[in-house]
Amino acid sequence: MNILEFTLNELAGFLKKEFGKGLFHASALYREIYKTGNRDIVNTSEFAASQAFAKALEKRLILAPGQVIESFKENNLIKFITALSDGLKIESVLIPMTGRNTLCVSSQAGCRMGCRFCETGKEGLKRNLAVSEIIGQVFNARFVLKEKIKNIVFMGMGEPFDNFDNVIASIKIMNEQKGFDIALRHITVSTAGVISGIEKLGRLNMKGLRLAVSVNASDDNIRSFLMPVNHACSLQTLKTALKAFPLTRRECFLFEYILIKGLNDSKSDAIKLAEYIHSLPVRLNLIPLNPVIGFNYESPCDDDMQRFSEILSSQGIFVIKRWSKGRSVAAGCGQLGLRC
Repeated sequence: MNILEFTLNELAGFLKKEFGKGLFHASALYREIYKTGNRDIVNTSEFAASQAFAKALEKRLILAPGQVIESFKENNLIKFITALSDGLKIESVLIPMTGRNTLCVSSQAGCRMGCRFCETGKEGLKRNLAVSEIIGQVFNARFVLKEKIKNIVFMGMGEPFDNFDNVIASIKIMNEQKGFDIALRHITVSTAGVISGIEKLGRLNMKGLRLAVSVNASDDNIRSFLMPVNHACSLQTLKTALKAFPLTRRECFLFEYILIKGLNDSKSDAIKLAEYIHSLPVRLNLIPLNPVIGFNYESPCDDDMQRFSEILSSQGIFVIKRWSKGRSVAAGCGQLGLRC
């Protein structure tokens, strides 16, 4: 079994059932793996007095985060490709931000959503990632690339809610204080608008965990053209689900809006978007379209971004302009999969 599949309590339970051990040894293993990146996990003082146990444990547990086979850098942004045990490859992106690093992780190899502006969607879905393959991306970023990670965003390859159970299990491992110790408020799960996943996440009531929604249009016709999921989960259906989602008074949703020249960037688009958002607590990330093979639309210029943002702001919407990073290494929003 891959040790990266376990929460601390699950690991303690496994050791208790299989070896008559418990939290003491589980905590030692967690420390070595998640705090130091030690792959020789039983060569520690806690196991020195019981070499027979250590050797038996080595036969039952492996530490296999996947192999980083290639990386690309644009300024301080890093995209890295991980080869999985069955030969599939996934991409992750380390994004430098003021005072912190954000790791964009993948939840699937490929994706079934088929969004027109997304390279990953053109691959189709190959399979869900195991918990260890999700956690392995964080492990490799910290201990192979030697980068400190403060924020996690599930905005890489795949639709996180199509792999709901494994995504939630991986978040619990990331959040474990004796492990990576990443606070829930520093973890964001992004969805194309899978209502069943939004509802399931709401029932878990994981306080602090952030939910992002890829919206990209204020009109059902345009959104359906861009995102096939809208045929089943219209903007109004999405809004109803979000209104029922449990947020604290200080929490808000993140909306992602890919601005596409001549398609969803008019003044009326901005006004309709503001009307759609008004009754929801939202921060809007405005993102210029990145080049994607076969999607023959243009990215807006900086002036277009500014104009659209100002219209939204004048309507009382909190807007964050996300200028493109990583285009030269195909690491921008919608570009993952070009080099796999």
